[in-house]
Amino acid sequence: VWKDRKEFCADLKEVYGATNREAAEQALITFGTKWGTKYRHAIQSWENNWDNLTSYFDFPLEIRKIMYTTNTIENLNRGIRKYTKTKVQFTDDTAAQKAVYLAIMNIEKKWSMTLSPSIFNDL
Repeated sequence: VWKDRKEFCADLKEVYGATNREAAEQALITFGTKWGTKYRHAIQSWENNWDNLTSYFDFPLEIRKIMYTTNTIENLNRGIRKYTKTKVQFTDDTAAQKAVYLAIMNIEKKWSMTLSPSIFNDL
C-alpha cells in the first residue's frame, strides 16, 4: 500500500543496514512483528532467502554500501540514455558501442568519490 511504503522501507533498511548478521536477524524479527500480518509474503521471502540475502555481511561496511546501493548504476544508465537518445539511429553496432563508450567517458569525469585501498585489506 502506497501510504505504508515510506515507513515499510525505513523499517526494512534497519535489516539490511545492520552492522552484522545477528543484528540484522534481530531487526528482521522486529520488522516481522510489525509488518508480518499486513505484508506476510514480504517477510516470508526474507526468511526463506535469509542465507542468500545476508551473504553481503561477509564484506566490510564500505563495500556493503556499494553492493546494496543502485544509485550509481542508475546514474550511469541515465547518463548513457541522455547521451544516446539524441541520436535517431546508429549506422552499425560499432557506432552504437562508440557512442556508449564516449558517454561513459564523459560521465566518468564527474565521478569524484574514491575508495580507500584499506577497505580491501579485510577481503
